[in-house]
Amino acid sequence: MNSRQQQLDAFNRLLDIMDELREKCPWDKKQTLQTLRHLTIEETYELGDAILDNNLEEVKKELGDLLLHIVFYAKIGSETASFDIADVANDICEKLIHRHPHIYGDVVVADEEEVKQNWEKLKLKEGKKSVLEGVPNSLPALVKASRIQDKVKGVGFDWEESHQVWDKVQEELNELQAEVQNKNQDKIEAEFGDVLFSMINYARFLNVNPEDALERTNKKFTKRFQYLESKAGELGKPLSEMTLAEMDVFWEEAKKI
Repeated sequence: MNSRQQQLDAFNRLLDIMDELREKCPWDKKQTLQTLRHLTIEETYELGDAILDNNLEEVKKELGDLLLHIVFYAKIGSETASFDIADVANDICEKLIHRHPHIYGDVVVADEEEVKQNWEKLKLKEGKKSVLEGVPNSLPALVKASRIQDKVKGVGFDWEESHQVWDKVQEELNELQAEVQNKNQDKIEAEFGDVLFSMINYARFLNVNPEDALERTNKKFTKRFQYLESKAGELGKPLSEMTLAEMDVFWEEAKKI
């Protein structure tokens, strides 16, 4: 691996390139914090895909893309004397030191859970009025639910045993079924949301990341369905003209691959 000096040299090279692009490239000169935002979100999802695929070469490339965005934002900030890359790095360094008193102070912790609990307590001492303030409003609902549950767990608001959570899932399923029978669409949606929230909570007790689990299923389904499409193509028969029984033959084949 590279030495610390080589790492610093590489980062300095990136800063020099960013300076030059911002000065000379028509596209780079035009970008703002707002125009880069959606691109950053896209890059983050691409990194997530690479991690789920365990493709380390792609992880490296996508990390580079994200690093470019961080440097880009810092460069834009420096042009209005708002902040630069040193401010960004120093701020996170100070936060890490403050949030790890068991490393940089005299606090003693027994395990990871105590570290997380101390983290949330420190945030409240810093002036946050709610432990949920750190959950971005723009997060996808599934990810947001998971983060909400993690946050409240940090201050002790949590179930004690996994079977209690599973009982809650069953309770919510029963309430959903009751509203389905009543045909009240608004209440059906509300109860469906409760079922999902409870399942995400149960996933946490199983040490399963619900976002990763669902994306794995998405990928699995996509591969199997594309296999089905390819087999239908070999027969020269559109899927819309195949029976479910015919499609199921190829679906079962796909499951064995």
